[in-house]
Amino acid sequence: MVKTLVDCGNCGPDFNSIRKMVSSHFDATVLQTHGAEDTVELLRKRHVDLVTVNRKLDRDYTDGLEIIKKIKSDPELCNVPMMLVTNYDEHQQTAVAEGATYGFGKLEIGNPETLEKLEPFLKS
Repeated sequence: MVKTLVDCGNCGPDFNSIRKMVSSHFDATVLQTHGAEDTVELLRKRHVDLVTVNRKLDRDYTDGLEIIKKIKSDPELCNVPMMLVTNYDEHQQTAVAEGATYGFGKLEIGNPETLEKLEPFLKS
């Protein structure tokens, strides 16, 4: 069964790096969203196996932690797994405290450790 990852808030090159990493290691579709509104709308329309959120959104530099808080506080969406994309441990810890799973940084895209973090959500 094909899995679905939604990547929120990354610029084109970073989105493409994540998409390439995921599609080359998992039977998964990677969709791009740009902020809270289109991410929530997508989550209400289809099943999603994992959402990755950039620490600072490319579109308007909004704090990605706010998107995690919004989705995790929504009773209909709170069980959707989420990860923050940041190289900074303190922001990862904050995301985990909000209900996300410990994520990965852009410098870790393609690393075996990152693939291990994605596997529970994207392995068929």
